[in-house]
Amino acid sequence: MRILPYLDKKTIANNPKVFMGYSDTSTLHVFMNLLGNVTFYGPSVMAGLSQMKNLPADYEKHIREMLFSPVEHYEYKAYGKYCDKYLNWSDEKNIGKTISLKKDNGWHWLQGAAKVRGKLFGGCIEVLEMLKGTDYWPSRDFWNGRVFFLETSEDKPTVDYVGYVLRNYGMMGVFDKISGFIFSRARDYSAKEKKKLEVKIVEVIAGEFGRTDLPIVANFDVGHTDPQLILPLGVKVEIDCLEKRIALVEAWMK
Repeated sequence: MRILPYLDKKTIANNPKVFMGYSDTSTLHVFMNLLGNVTFYGPSVMAGLSQMKNLPADYEKHIREMLFSPVEHYEYKAYGKYCDKYLNWSDEKNIGKTISLKKDNGWHWLQGAAKVRGKLFGGCIEVLEMLKGTDYWPSRDFWNGRVFFLETSEDKPTVDYVGYVLRNYGMMGVFDKISGFIFSRARDYSAKEKKKLEVKIVEVIAGEFGRTDLPIVANFDVGHTDPQLILPLGVKVEIDCLEKRIALVEAWMK
């Protein structure tokens, strides 16, 4: 975030490019999204793209579809396998390789019974905390109707920490305004820890802030586990709780 004051807003806003990344780049995603640009929350070169040949075939297909064949309706699919650790990249023979993939049981639909739409917005939960209270943080009105997503980093924030952060968003009025909430497949969490995390998410959003109607989906393939799904910030997405589908419903490149 330290570079944000030195960026030329006019030049960036008038010259949109494909910008893709995750984790630390959450600050740049927010910066460009507030300028009206669409950005892509997804894999980086080392963590993601270099591993492509050793990840499920659907991963390369997804990247090609998102970056080279944009359409006006795109339904996301869970990969079914993932890894959440990396080999030692200082050893050249490990470049592009992955550890053994784990089986995944798909997305977890925690609550909600409606079909909702809203523009995507979100990022790494710990990095976004660094922007709160600065001139680069969205206004209260910005959150109206958004589908908000969060993901955890390799620092593995505790379940209680996630709860504190969610409570902070609740006090900012975010949960009163958004139309849906998506949480990542938390990196390095055990199955037991993931369950506690999901309980905490519902306790805070529904229990403390009364949003028992808000669609909440967890264990989503985004962020610090591979392979990732690419989420274009600023593009309208639909969450269908009855059919258990998540889809982009407008073109993300023009």
